[in-house]
Amino acid sequence: MAKQYSRTQRVGDQIQRELAMLISREVKDPRLGFVTVTGVDVTRDIGHAKVFVTIMGENTPEQIKQNLIVLNDSAGFLRSLLGKVMKLRSVPQLHFHYDATVTQGAHLSALIEKAVAADRRHQPVADDEE
Repeated sequence: MAKQYSRTQRVGDQIQRELAMLISREVKDPRLGFVTVTGVDVTRDIGHAKVFVTIMGENTPEQIKQNLIVLNDSAGFLRSLLGKVMKLRSVPQLHFHYDATVTQGAHLSALIEKAVAADRRHQPVADDEE
């Protein structure tokens, strides 16, 4: 049986795909780093959309804040471009938020690798006797 997706999920997925292309092609602000759109949550009335982004490279709090300012300042421009590309009666207002799950995942992965390496150092060496 096919899994049913709601209209808001489909709209969110399409907005995610379109914004990923539009941000890289149309936003020419030099303060903006390499941004990846990781998800979009659309309200039931399709009036607002939370756009979750990650910034590749060095993520200092100041750089994250600067990138979010640039994206939120260009939200109206991106919304008008989405209106031209998507077949919607009304395009949701865009609100950009930083998605820290990628950096948290990398941090947890590094902690796991460190724990495994420490565990291997403390294991006794097995003898190869017959």
